[in-house]
Amino acid sequence: MDARSTQFAVEAGEWHALGARFDGEGTNFALFSAHAERVELCLYDESGKTEIARIELPEYTNEVWHGYLPGVKPGMLYGYRVHGPYDPANGHRFNPNKLLLDPYAREIVGDIAWTKAHFGYDVDSEEKDLSFSETDNGADMPKCRIIDPRISREYNGSPSIPWADTIVYETHVKGFTKLNPAIPENLRGTFEGLGHAAAVDYVKSLGITSIELLPIHAFPDDSHLLDKGLRNYWGYNTIGFFAPASRYYGPKGLNGFRDMVRAFHDGGIEVVLDVVYNHTAEGNELGPTLSFKGIDNFSYYRTMPDNHRYYINDTGTGNTVNTSHPRVLQMVMDSLRYWAEEMHVDGFRFDLGTILGREPEGFDQRGGFFDAVAQDPVLSKIKLIGEPWDIGPGGYQVGGFPPGWAEWNDKYRDSTRDYWLDRDNCAPDFAARLLGSGDIYDLRGRRPWASVNFITAHDGFTLNDLVSYDGKHNEANGEDNNDGHNDNRSHNYGAEGPTDDEGINALRDRQKRNFLATLFFSHGTPMLLAGDEFGRSQMGNNNGYCQDSEISWLHWENLPHGCEVLREFTAKLISLRKEQPLLRRASWRDGTIIEWYNVKGGAQRPEHWLDRNPLALRLQRDDLEQIEGAWAEILILFNPVDEEMNFTMPKSGGGDSDWQLELDTNDPARQGDHVAAGQNMPLVPRSLALFRRA
Repeated sequence: MDARSTQFAVEAGEWHALGARFDGEGTNFALFSAHAERVELCLYDESGKTEIARIELPEYTNEVWHGYLPGVKPGMLYGYRVHGPYDPANGHRFNPNKLLLDPYAREIVGDIAWTKAHFGYDVDSEEKDLSFSETDNGADMPKCRIIDPRISREYNGSPSIPWADTIVYETHVKGFTKLNPAIPENLRGTFEGLGHAAAVDYVKSLGITSIELLPIHAFPDDSHLLDKGLRNYWGYNTIGFFAPASRYYGPKGLNGFRDMVRAFHDGGIEVVLDVVYNHTAEGNELGPTLSFKGIDNFSYYRTMPDNHRYYINDTGTGNTVNTSHPRVLQMVMDSLRYWAEEMHVDGFRFDLGTILGREPEGFDQRGGFFDAVAQDPVLSKIKLIGEPWDIGPGGYQVGGFPPGWAEWNDKYRDSTRDYWLDRDNCAPDFAARLLGSGDIYDLRGRRPWASVNFITAHDGFTLNDLVSYDGKHNEANGEDNNDGHNDNRSHNYGAEGPTDDEGINALRDRQKRNFLATLFFSHGTPMLLAGDEFGRSQMGNNNGYCQDSEISWLHWENLPHGCEVLREFTAKLISLRKEQPLLRRASWRDGTIIEWYNVKGGAQRPEHWLDRNPLALRLQRDDLEQIEGAWAEILILFNPVDEEMNFTMPKSGGGDSDWQLELDTNDPARQGDHVAAGQNMPLVPRSLALFRRA
């Protein structure tokens, strides 16, 4: 083919709208690269295999290469070849032999067929990345697709759940739907399957307000996983920040994602995306050249100050996105606004979010990204959740994010697990976590909801496995069980994995109820891992990142005895939380009276906090007496020890009123018992009880 094909005319076009933008008559192409010498646009036929034109973008304005092609319409496939110096020592890795994905592509078609051609250097050379590859990769690369921009931007169907009322449900598009018999078989594993009425109705039946999806941005399967017969299941390896992963497409393709969002909105449920702007799938200096690395490596990535050949690796994945560069920051912001405005999502959870606050001198909560979000009229009003850690210097920033942000609180996870294991002297920290972690978040006007409380998440044991395994069992991952966390704070209570021992199973079930009750009775924002409500297991695998298999998928049929009881118990907990303001405190300064008691009914004094771990917590708000159905006073008894404890009931703030039992994790059906102040209330080993003023 003639690389200078004249089949398509090209005009100057515009520089300010990055990506491929169809205006009804033609398409404008604009690509940022501060250090390129020229850029070629490559157009492909419908198969994505045959290049039909290669056109040099004619203009370069403000570090943006651009051109306009009349008559080029949605559906056209394209990619870029970018010319410039191949000089790794100075941070430049241009190689026009590599077809590159547009960072702003709205759709990416096809999967990467892994070959040596995808590497900008000669992988067989002893010089490694200092060498230069002349092998072309165009035939084995996915292609970008121009989409029709005529999307309804007037959609106002978001439920807009207040933060204080939010209940998050973390799940996976494929994992939730693949084995679900209530979803049509051709929709399982797809956006449309997750948006099916059966899926939405189930999530709604639990009382969930906000569903959080593991990454759905386009990502490849790592070659080393494919070599072992595995795949990237979680998706934390983005290559396209504007394109949904086509592996989750159903019959409607891209529209299936939008329909899924609207289906949840129609059910009163928000959609939050787990997003990965901290690194890309291109890895370190020995990784492939797929997009950013070949477009402008020195701008898109943070490189070592004293040797730009190497990358700063604060993410542990080989590279770190350079959000200190204004065009890279713009890309992140444009991506977020695209998903919020045009795809109608309600918020984002930022993987390794500390990275986004990093400037050359380190983490800064007044860094460019945080400032840009804070002033943005769209993004400042939606839900923003940070994973407040990375592996770089000063990377642990729990409590360090700016006002307006919520954060995953791993201190809550660890403290709650320690408490129900009855580890020594853990009651003081547990008490702080239960009440919203005010020691961490009560500053600069932040609210209790800033603490996203979780017992389990995608990374680690499920709730069932937390009480069924002493150690991880990741052999299926092909890494000799060396991957995954070793500090799980788990316990099997006498048998490793499934058992027929009724006593062990009864204790495990009670512990699951204890964890769930603690989660939904804690102040802050609760996050439930999908399947924990019915005892889902991963058979002890605590690192299912590569398990696109029945290990990670939710099983809906032939579940063990008691699963439906646990699901009903979870729904009851969520219902209580929604109904009772004392269980979902919205402000540190709402007038709530907080009192802790010891087992004998007296006030919890400093010496009592280190005298074993049973606790009694009384909460009271007199203004709630004016609200029909609201409890003005509650008492929660906690017994994490391995023996029965007789709690002396404290006096109610309501005078001589009795306490009425509302929930008992030992016997979920038990309710309505009255106990007077001064009387003893026995709690079986490892159990929790909730009372209200009668």
